[in-house]
Amino acid sequence: MSKPIVAIIGKPNVGKSTFFNYLAGSRISIVEDTPGVTRDRIYADTNWRGRNFTLIDTGGIEPESEDIILSQMREQANLAINMADVIIFLTDVKQGVTAQDQEIAIMLKKSKKPIVLVCNKVDNFEKDKNEIYEFYNLGLGKPFPISMANAIGIGDVLDEIYNHFPEQDEQENEDEIIKVAIIGKPNVGKSSLVNKIVGEQRTIVSNIAGTTRDAIDTYFENEKGKYILIDTAGIRKKSKVNERIEKFSVMRSLLAVERADVCLMMIDANDGVTDQDAKIAGEAHEAGKGLIIVVNKWDEYPKETGTLEKYKKEIYQKLSYLSYAPIIFISAKTGQRVEKLFDLINEVAKQNALRVSTSVLNQVINEAIALVQPPTDKGKRLKILYGTQVATKPPTFVIFVNDKSLFHFSYERYLVNQIRKEFGLQGTPIRIIAREKGE
Repeated sequence: MSKPIVAIIGKPNVGKSTFFNYLAGSRISIVEDTPGVTRDRIYADTNWRGRNFTLIDTGGIEPESEDIILSQMREQANLAINMADVIIFLTDVKQGVTAQDQEIAIMLKKSKKPIVLVCNKVDNFEKDKNEIYEFYNLGLGKPFPISMANAIGIGDVLDEIYNHFPEQDEQENEDEIIKVAIIGKPNVGKSSLVNKIVGEQRTIVSNIAGTTRDAIDTYFENEKGKYILIDTAGIRKKSKVNERIEKFSVMRSLLAVERADVCLMMIDANDGVTDQDAKIAGEAHEAGKGLIIVVNKWDEYPKETGTLEKYKKEIYQKLSYLSYAPIIFISAKTGQRVEKLFDLINEVAKQNALRVSTSVLNQVINEAIALVQPPTDKGKRLKILYGTQVATKPPTFVIFVNDKSLFHFSYERYLVNQIRKEFGLQGTPIRIIAREKGE
């Protein structure tokens, strides 16, 4: 992508996520007092002095840790460093220069990237200014004192980052990029799918359910198009959501659905469709997003003649409101059919954004009325005057009628089916709004 990338690096609990959220202008990273809460790289686009750039918040680096999550957090930070054009090394003036800081500084020097050394928690400049000089020992040049608690000194840091940006390039056309949210309950293989697509260990993958706590954005481009893959925290049942952090994660997943153009609803082939799957898929359906049902771990499922069609039938029986959504059977582990996802994503995104002319729509409506007459109630018949499309994403149609109370759900469903029959609209919900003339 043409926007410069800025990575925020540092040991746990020095204020990286608070700093990130301030610059991003919203509470994107989960902020808690628990060290190591931010496990994966979190992305946000922001702006300084008219220049757009992408900010990455990373999990805190624990250089010597053997813990599986902490060691993978270190790998994530390394990937962020490799991607970045400029690195912010955030330290804590109250802790002074620690052994961890020294090891991180050695690692950053090897990257040969521009580094902006920032000392956080300088809440009283007169009192704390002498403590800052110690940070020159890291060999990374001038330390920039800031106080996130008082929002002081941040402009100077941004000016220094700006000075290190590469020359400006033409911006990406955002309309060309399809945002794809990968949703599902914990441990169905969402992160494994992202890693298989991107070809690098992009998000933390372990067998501990719920290790992806935030929604993670990954830009990806291939011959089929340009995409942002949003790997969401697995949405758990509310009864199991005990930690405040987990509650944030559920909210973040639902916000990821809102941001997406297309949602990949991942189901574990071995488990089949669960009540939790139905709840998660319902969120995407209600949000009006393009939707593809992705059955993962198909390589592990025992098969015989007709297994695939039988499995499809069972999915549509349990998720009857998603009869419009295509189903694809994949293995994120082996890569089976993963490449075929992109043709489906492109088609579903196109259908979700489809616009139908008023004249053609009314022709379809009139043909539908001729085939099946509108219902009557107490001797009064529903009259459909005309229809028009008022929105896309999802395709939304207003149907003007003589009396809204006569527009029964069953006839609305009939019209939706006739519109699908004519225009396809695979993978997208359709909205119909009944209005009386003059509304």
